[in-house]
Amino acid sequence: MSALYMIIGTLIALGVLVTFHEYGHFWVARHCGVKVLRFSVGFGKPLVRWHDRQGTEFVIAAIPLGGYVKMLDEREAPVAPELLQQAFNRKTVRQRFAIVSAGPAANFLLALLFFWLIAMLGSEQIRPVVGAVQPDSLAAQAGIEPGQEIISIDGEPTAGWSAVNLQLVRRLGETGTLTLELQEEGGASRSVSVPLRQWLQSVEEPDPIAALGIRPWRPEVPAVVAELEPRGPAEQAGITVGDKLLRVDDVPITQWSDLVEAVRARPGKLVALQFERDGKTREIEVTLGSREQQGEQFGFLGAGVKGVQWPDGMTRTISYDPLSAVARSFERTWEMSLLTLDSLKKMLLGELSVKNLSGPITIAKVAGASAQSGLGDFLNFLAYLSISLGVLNLLPIPVLDGGHLLFYMIEWVRGRPLSERVQGWGMQIGISLVVGVMLLALVNDLGRL
Repeated sequence: MSALYMIIGTLIALGVLVTFHEYGHFWVARHCGVKVLRFSVGFGKPLVRWHDRQGTEFVIAAIPLGGYVKMLDEREAPVAPELLQQAFNRKTVRQRFAIVSAGPAANFLLALLFFWLIAMLGSEQIRPVVGAVQPDSLAAQAGIEPGQEIISIDGEPTAGWSAVNLQLVRRLGETGTLTLELQEEGGASRSVSVPLRQWLQSVEEPDPIAALGIRPWRPEVPAVVAELEPRGPAEQAGITVGDKLLRVDDVPITQWSDLVEAVRARPGKLVALQFERDGKTREIEVTLGSREQQGEQFGFLGAGVKGVQWPDGMTRTISYDPLSAVARSFERTWEMSLLTLDSLKKMLLGELSVKNLSGPITIAKVAGASAQSGLGDFLNFLAYLSISLGVLNLLPIPVLDGGHLLFYMIEWVRGRPLSERVQGWGMQIGISLVVGVMLLALVNDLGRL
């Protein structure tokens, strides 16, 4: 079922984002009087095609990894004299600039729409209350204690753990001071400072909350197996749904978090697992799996637990009316755009590991997981991905929209375009950079499998 969600989620995500991006180019080109020859969603062999009254061919192609809008242009093929006024290259610099920038602009508009819908739908947030603090961690050294709620980070309010994570992600790779505002159980608040030094700079797939040494508060959950990973260590050893786990080696298990800690500390080890089934205590040997996280190996059992029932007061529902949702959508789009640019800058400066760069495999996995989680999570994923596409396309790299915009700005300043030879060199450099980044992202994806 998860594979089906991944396929459907990926097709919807790429289909919507690519179509909207290319429609931005198409719509502005038409309004500038440019003849559009083809509007293609996907590459390769056409699966479906049709024409409109103006002769534009619309295509849905076999490889859904992008798309393009082909316009009439003298640089690509001879143009009949009566159609010269409809050629893209004959338009003013301002018109060409508008046509090219319309694609990324469409991505930002789409993100605004998704964030607006999310704000009105509302979301249930778990209060960011600290459950445990790792000894000798950054959090422990700063004096953070269990039971305290994180109400702001660096002056930004944190209504839930997702907001806490977002504020911490912004500080990845940095040296400086992280300021947290904490609220005690009695209502009093205090501020603590956490010194950072090249924080998680070279870490692949960083977990900033865990890196601080904080474990979020969760209600106690009995260690009763509710689901099993197909062909995982637990299933292969004979564990079944409904078994109550009692002990891992000599470590007693009273709740699910005890089991998680005991298993994570034993990657790849053969352990004695004691459990209760049908009122009888049994024991079997299980070889735990091993997974890498933040450069360390952690064990896993391949078993899951029932959904957590949160007590009253530990969750809060946040929603907005239609007008307030507009302001919220602009705020979130701006925040995520800056975060994307900041992350790219840190990668270029070596402050953030390039292993965090993701490609099509990771996008597909996240698409499937978010689609399975619900409409709100899927819309959130689409909004983030749309912003990423918009920002990346605006980078001043020839072959991307931003590279063309750079050429047009130079043309506007000089009063004439760069020579075809210079633009050709730029395109070759741009293609090399883009292909190199794509290969790096693909290698990262394969390394995560």
